[in-house]
Order: sequence, then structure tokens, then C-alpha cells
Amino acid sequence: MVTNFDYLKKDQKFSKFADVAISAEKVILLDPEACIINCRRAMEFAVKWVYSMDNLEMPYRDNLHSLLEADDFRQTVGYDLWRRLDYIRKTGNSIAHNSKKKGRDEAMLCLENLFIFMDYIAYCYADEYEDRNFDEGIILARINKAKESKQAAKDAKEELEKIQKKTAQQELDLAKLIEENASLKKELSARRKEQQQTYVPKPLDMTEYKTRKLYIDSMLDEAGWKEGKNWINEVQIEGMPNKSEIGRADYVLYDDMQCPLAIIEAKRTCVDVSKGRQQAKLYADLIEQKYKRRPVIFLTNGFETRIIDGRYPERKCSTIYSKRDLEKWFNLQKMRTSLKHITADKEIAGRYYQQEAIKKVCESFGQNNRRKALLVMATGSGKTRTVIALCKVLLDAGWVKNILFLADRKSLVTQAKRSFVNMLTNLSCTNLIEEKDNYNAHCVFSTYQTMMQCIDTVNDKEGKLFTCGHFDLVICDEAHRSIYNKYKDIFNKYRDIFSYFDAPLVGLTATPKDEIDKNTYEIFELENGVPTFGYDLAQAVKDGYLVDYVSIESKLKFMEEGIVYDELSKEDKEMYESTFGEDSEQMPDTISSSALNSWVFNEDTIKQVLHTLMNDGIKIDYGEKIGKTIIFAKNHKHAEEILRVFHKEYPYLPDYAKVIDNYMTYAQSAIDEFSDPKKMPQIAISVDMLDTGIDVPEVLNLVFFKKVMSKAKFWQMIGRGTRLCPKLLDGEDKKKFYIFDFCNNFDFFRMNKGKATANTVALQSAIFNLKFEISYKLQSMEYQKERLIAYRKALVKQMSEQVKELPRDNFAVRQHLKYVELYSLEENYQTLTFEDTLLVKEEVAPLILPDNGEIKALRFDALMYGIELACLVGKKYSKARSDLYKKVAGVAGVANIPEIQKQSDLIDKILHSDYMEHADINEFEEIREKLRDLIKYIPPKISQSYDTDFSDELLSQEWKEAELDNDDLKKYKEKAEYYIRKHQDNLVIAKLHSNQPLTKMDVEALEEILWKEIGTKQDYEQEYGAKPLGELVREIVGLDMKAAKAAFSKYLYDAGFDSRQTYFVNQIVEYIVHNGMMKDFSVLQESPFTDQGSVVDIFTDVSVWMGIQSVIESINANAIA
Repeated sequence: MVTNFDYLKKDQKFSKFADVAISAEKVILLDPEACIINCRRAMEFAVKWVYSMDNLEMPYRDNLHSLLEADDFRQTVGYDLWRRLDYIRKTGNSIAHNSKKKGRDEAMLCLENLFIFMDYIAYCYADEYEDRNFDEGIILARINKAKESKQAAKDAKEELEKIQKKTAQQELDLAKLIEENASLKKELSARRKEQQQTYVPKPLDMTEYKTRKLYIDSMLDEAGWKEGKNWINEVQIEGMPNKSEIGRADYVLYDDMQCPLAIIEAKRTCVDVSKGRQQAKLYADLIEQKYKRRPVIFLTNGFETRIIDGRYPERKCSTIYSKRDLEKWFNLQKMRTSLKHITADKEIAGRYYQQEAIKKVCESFGQNNRRKALLVMATGSGKTRTVIALCKVLLDAGWVKNILFLADRKSLVTQAKRSFVNMLTNLSCTNLIEEKDNYNAHCVFSTYQTMMQCIDTVNDKEGKLFTCGHFDLVICDEAHRSIYNKYKDIFNKYRDIFSYFDAPLVGLTATPKDEIDKNTYEIFELENGVPTFGYDLAQAVKDGYLVDYVSIESKLKFMEEGIVYDELSKEDKEMYESTFGEDSEQMPDTISSSALNSWVFNEDTIKQVLHTLMNDGIKIDYGEKIGKTIIFAKNHKHAEEILRVFHKEYPYLPDYAKVIDNYMTYAQSAIDEFSDPKKMPQIAISVDMLDTGIDVPEVLNLVFFKKVMSKAKFWQMIGRGTRLCPKLLDGEDKKKFYIFDFCNNFDFFRMNKGKATANTVALQSAIFNLKFEISYKLQSMEYQKERLIAYRKALVKQMSEQVKELPRDNFAVRQHLKYVELYSLEENYQTLTFEDTLLVKEEVAPLILPDNGEIKALRFDALMYGIELACLVGKKYSKARSDLYKKVAGVAGVANIPEIQKQSDLIDKILHSDYMEHADINEFEEIREKLRDLIKYIPPKISQSYDTDFSDELLSQEWKEAELDNDDLKKYKEKAEYYIRKHQDNLVIAKLHSNQPLTKMDVEALEEILWKEIGTKQDYEQEYGAKPLGELVREIVGLDMKAAKAAFSKYLYDAGFDSRQTYFVNQIVEYIVHNGMMKDFSVLQESPFTDQGSVVDIFTDVSVWMGIQSVIESINANAIA
């Protein structure tokens, strides 16, 4: 009996696993499951053989799973081959743990994967190698022969049973095997390293079937689906528009009542998923006809998955929903009510703009069918309250069940959870940072880092808990910095976490809308500078919801001009000389202003700042106590110096001031103490920790003792003082707060300077990008020289191996699997384009794992690759070359080390010749290779700091009122609606509010306001179309409750009405009071109007209903002259 593995018998080295591999193929006809088990056993023997023959690091256990998972083994065989081996292992294991039988198809795939592994072993370790391909025809021929002859089948069965019995008893002891093969280990390990360089993996252009087995099945397994129970393959669908009228859905997923929840249309990995869209639609149509429920559709090729749920347009989805995700989806669809006429809880968010923000989000989610919204609201205007009230609306309307609140700081998470718990007492909440046993709460609060870990690790009895469809709403706090901080983490966390969860997204930020990165708007699919709703500080101050500030802008001589030796007093000169050196050649003439509070800490400068605060700051308790104050310090040392000087100047106030920064443990408790108006400290000296996200309404003074380069951050910091605080100042309300600026921050931003905080790129990602761009540039004809060709090949090998080692089971890597698979193969680097460099920067580089190498060497790599790339594009890259000279000089300074002495000639050439002027990429790469491991010997700089006490001088001090630009009022719609809300005492507006009919003169008065004062008639029509002016005003101001009840008094107080009729009329009154009018009578067919029956059920006397309808029409008519 001929098999695909017979060639292994020709090489004695392979005897340990050859027979088992051969038997696996032979028994496929008799018992496919035995074939799979033997494939697993043959693979296990072969893996152990590889370990015994090669210099691979042994894992702590020698079972198959540990041997396969070992980093050394995975890197050696490569990811594509490793995935095939893992499929054999998992399929073999499932036979022991799953009652569903495995068939010949699975067995055939296992044999093919085993064959490819054996081919790899033969290529790397055999004395002679012959290229072969797996021949399925050999097996099919045996099947046909068995069908033709019963005797042949009987003989074959007897022989196979003997083989199966023999192989089942075989075991292989790894320790013994290593001992046996010790003499061959060195030779074969060297051979493998040499041969592997030219090994070309067998192609992975997988059929649809293999795509399903290797990718889609694993997605379903991970989501908790059970094959044969609630997941059925190849389900026959009758009624298809073909000759047989029969189709087969690739996968159908069922609920416990065997009603289809979803269908999955699978395509090959190289095929666009859209190819199956129409086919899946037809299947869904037919299933809907039969079961009276339309299934969710998933289209996938293993790399890309798309979802069609009938609610939203087709969209990308990270993976397949779990069973409970789909069941929840259908339950919510049944419960969901319209968001068109919502009423937000005014006890939670009662201010007009908060109500408007909630309406805008609901309008976006409801009428506009969007899934993303961005709220830009000034610090202190109640973003959290607004989003809590929004959540209540969505929960009550049946739109959401599970909510995720994400923030990038623990303190923000803690504060948010506290607010939700206080205001939504019936909503179960959990903080993942602190609580490890309450994962099933309906509202989950977490930092991004914590949720990243929980996605892949938290499970319950049904499997993974935080599946892609688990949450129905994701809220992102401080969206301006969180959502697009793309490269901060190796797994691109801030982007991938939002694409992983398939849920509507609400972003919150207090950063002025013009300061938000345009990429944040792109994430929310919004026009740049136009959030879903905006409410800025200027408007909030005008409305009286936030307090204004006064800036006290002080200039201190040393902070402005530095410390100049010649300008010091005689005493200070002596102190200067003793501090900075008596040698006149070494002593600097000037200490620059930038050195202040970095490495020079001058006591008198700090005294001047503290005295200004304590003398001029806003005080409480009838002037006895400085109000709550935040001092923004430059660094921890600076903060500690401020505290030391404060204690020295004010020893009678021992608990008055405290440093609160990241150096302290239990920082949250210190923040809580500062937030409590009855507790000390009064002054918090902060480094970054209190810059944003801390709510302390009692803050009356802010001290900027550091420069702030980001305008967005500057306004966030100002927001620490804007909150209202009643009765704070000896019975008087807080009307304003003071900002003491000692670092010219206001001047800096008045000149429209400042910049957005740059996105940081992880070192390993930066190096990968540089290597990739170098490889792209080295494709040019001018670089086709032997040494550069070899260099490019080495770079490609390094990059492909880095991509291969990415953990495919990590949720973030799976988001980019298509590109991870593409760039894990060296052949895909052969013809790179500029588009490839952009793709890699976006999709792959952020995922690259950190290198375990010496960090200084890696930084030197990044420096040198940057110089190499600059060389290739014709740039000088002067700053980088200067950095290189400094590092080489640093190495030269410790030339007594033997390793450095070996490179003395190269070091000398760099430092003392024009070598660098004529160097090209070859020389730069030589420098990188020879010096990278020497950089660690450069002695670390001892950051010496100096404590001085030179007499400083206050040059000037200006007190200025706030300069707030009200950008929101520049738009016509916002100006119009603002005017109407603020002038409800206007005679015409008051008439509309109280249901009095308008005269011709009233309409002319409205035209004067809306068409002349605020804007033009054209502006109005562009925004509102042909809507009557009175109707617009009524919609904004609503209808007075007394007026509404008076209009319906006949029906509200009719003794003949039953409770259902009275309830119905009251609901109409509530609606009109809130919305001003009732033009769309279809709302009467929805809750709450239908809660006690329909109109027909409640009003059996049609004339009564006609009378109520005429009152509604009369109220509407009074708004339109």
C-alpha cells in the first residue's frame, strides 16, 4: 500500500516517526478519527525528534502543547507551519473531548498538514532532498479500489486493524531520544540553519474548506459555539433561485429552540467577502420566511469579517458574535422604542444644553442611524451627568443592556463609577481595576490597559465573557487624547479596543473643538471641527453655569532672563561662585531661564510665587484661609522644593500644602482629601496628576509654575477652577477664580502658538518602520549591489520573523490578521510600494512585540537606521549625526574596556577624520553593527541639581479679565436658539410659550429678530427650510404646563373619564409641554401612549377623540399665524 510518507523510510534518521505517519494515512479509510490521532502522534514524535536534533531551548514541560508553544520552536518553524501543527493538535484533542465524530475531510486536512511538516524536516535535516507535493489521488484510488472489490476491502481492513493496534502502543521518551541523538545534534543543527535560509514554505492559498477549518471554526470555538449543537455546517436551504432550488449555507448558528440566530457565508482567504453577500441575503430571506425571524448575516474569509444585522448598514466586525450576544441583540430589537421624542431625566441632567446634547445623540443614533457621537463640553458643564442621563434614556428605550465606560486614568474611572452608582441606583456597576469578582455587571468601568487584559483572560461557564458583541454602548472619556493615541502600546490598544467591540460609541471631551485632532473627528465619522454637540466655556460662563477667571500674569526676573552673574549682588555673586565653580573658565556667565526648576531650584523665586499666592489669592473663612489651590509644578523635585519652602515660610500651617503626584502611593486617597472642603490640604502641588479630570468645585486659585506647550491641555488645566460652588465665600457663591501665571502661558497662546501633543511611537514600532522604509528604498536600480542586496534580504528576514511571532490569539492582532499574514512571508517584500509603507505603519508596526535586547543598543539601532534612511533619500539628518558623534565620543571616553579597544580604529575615524562626510549606507550599517553593543558602556549622566537662594525680583504684574471666544455663537442655528432661550420674557416668545395666538405684528417682530438681528432670511431658510417662525420658537421653549392643562381642562377634569382616558390625555399634555406641539400623530401608537391600550381601545366614542384632536390642532395653530 503506497502512501505519501513512504520516502521517510529511506532515511534511517526519520525512523522514529516514519511508521506512525505512514499508518496515519493507511487507516483513513477504516477510521478517520484514528487517522487524526496518528497524525497527532506522528507530529508529536517528529517535534520531539527536532528538539533532540537541534539547539532549541527546552520548555519547562515536554508535553506536545508546551513543545509547540515554546518561542524558540515557533520562531524556528515559522508561523504558517506552526499553525498547521496546531490544527493537528487541536483536532486530535477534540476527538477525546467532543462527542461529535470527525470525518474524512478533517482527517485529510490533518494528513496534508503533517505532510508539509515532514517535507520541512526532510528539507532541513535529510542527507538528500527531493521536492514533493501531497498527492490526494493515492488515497482516493484506494477508496475506489475498495468500492470495486469486497475482498480487497476486507483484506485492507484486517491489515489496517493490525497497523492501528501496533501504532497505538508506540510512545517516545524525549529525554532518551536526546541522549540517543547527541552525536548528531551539532551536525544536523548546523545543516538546518543553512538549509532553512532557502526553504520555500508550501503555498497557503487555502480552499474555502480549509479557510473554514483553520480560521472560522476557531472564531466560533472562541465565541463559545458548539459544533453539532448550536452550530451546524452545510445546512440545506430550499427555495434558492437555481435549477435544484436548493442551496447550502456554510454555517447556521441556532438558539436553544433551534431557531436560526445567524448565518455565516465563508469564502477563501484570498477572496473578497462581498462575493457572498447576495447568496447570504437569499439564505436569510428564506430562513426568515420559514422561522418568522431574520437571522444576522456574517460574511468572512477568515481575515475580514462583516456583519449585516438589518438595523445598520453592513459594517466590519472583529469576529463572530457569541450565542448570548446574538440572543441579546434579538431581545433588544423586540424591546427597542423610538428615540424621536425622548424625555431625559432632569434630576440627573436638567440644564438646557445637557438636554440638547442628549437629544442630539439620540437623533444621531435614531433618525440618522449613526453609531458614533462626540460630545464636546467645557470642563465643569456636567459631561458625566449628561452621559448618565443618556444611558438612562437608552436603557429605558431598550437600546442597550451592557455599557462599557473607558478612561485612560484610574482616577477618572473611579469618579465616573461613583457618579453612575449615585444617580442610577438600579444599574449594576463594576470597576475592573478594583473588583475582580463582578465581571457580569451591566455597566463596566475600566482603563484601556485593564480592559485589554480582560478581553483575552476573563471567562465564565459559557466561555469568553467580553466578546465583540458583549457591550451595546461604549463611552470613551477624554476622547481627544484616548481614542487616537494610536501608537502608545504594542497592541495599538486605543484604536483596536474600539474596533474590537461592535457597539455604538460616545466620546466625551472638554477640549475646545478647534483644538481636537482632526483624526478624532475621523474616528467618529464627523466633519472636522463639527462635533455631534458642542458647549464651550464662553457659553457656559454667559449662561451662568461656570465661573469666569481673572488672570494675574507675573514676570519674575530669573524666569524671564535667567540668572546673570554680573547682575547679582555681591553676596549672591559669592554664592554663585561657590555653587557653580570658582574656576572662571568653567563657571558659566549665565544660567538660562529654562534651567530654573529643571536643575536649578532657586528658593527666593519660589518664595516670590508663594507670597503672591498667599497675599493675593482668593481666601475663605473671612480672609483667614486661602481657598483650595492647585500649583502646577514642573517636576517632582520642583514640587518637593515648593513644599519645603512653603513649610519654611509658613511653619504655622503644617498641613496646609501637600505634593500629589505619581511618586506617591495611595494617590487617590490624597486626591479625595484635597477634594473634601472640610479637610486639609488647602494647596495641592501637582505634577500632571491634577491637570485634568479632577472635580473640585472649591478650587479658587490656580498657579501655573510651569510652561504648557499644548493649548488643549492648557484649557483642560484651566477647567480645574471653572465649577460653580454655592455659599463658598462666606455665604456668597463662587463668582470667579484666579489664575496666577508665572511662565507666560497666556502670552504664548495669545500668539496662537502651542501644539497638539505628538503621538508617541513605541521604539520597536519605530525601528520596524525604519527597516521597512529602507527595504523599500533599496529596491532602486542604483542599490543593486551584492552587499546591499544581502543587507536588504537580511532586513526582510528580520521583519517577516517579527511579524510571524505575533500572537494570533491576541484580539488586537486578529484585527489586522490580513496584513499580519501578508507581511509574515518574505516573498511579499519583493516588490514593495509606497502604499505598502503606509499600510505597514498603520496596520503592522504598532503590533510588533518589544525586543528583549539592551535598550540603549535598540535606541542606537533606531538612530542609525534613521541616518541610513536619510542617506537613501538624500538628506543630511544633521541632528542625528550630531547625536551619533556624542554617543561615539561617550564610548571613546571609556576606551579602557577591551571590547571598545577592538573598535578603536572605527571610533577614531568617526571622531577625527572626514569619514562621516563621505560615508554611505554600507558604512553606516557597519557603524551600527560594530558599536551598538558598546553603547551600554557609556556612563550615565549624573543629573546634578543645585539648590540656590539668589534674590529674585518681580518685574511686573498685570491683572486681566478672561478673554473667551464664543465660537459656538458664530453659527446661525446656535445663535438663534441661544437668543430664544435667553429671551423667554420677550412678549412674542412669551405668547408662544403660553399658547396665545400670534398676530401679524407678532410675526413681524419675530422676523425682525431672526431675519435681521441674528442673521438673514437666507440663513434661516438654509437651516430650517420653510418652517414657520412661531413653530421654531414653540419647539425650543415648549408649552407652559398651566396653559396646556387649561387647553385640555374639559378632558382632564371630566368626571365621566375613566383612569385610562385620563392617563392618555395627561401623556398628551406632557408631550406637548416638552415638545411645544404635536404634529406627528403616529407617536400616539408608541409607548407611553399605548401603555394602557390603543386610541381605539381607550376612546370608544369617536366624537370624544375628535374633540381631543381638535385641541391639539388648535395648540399647533396658535404657533402659526
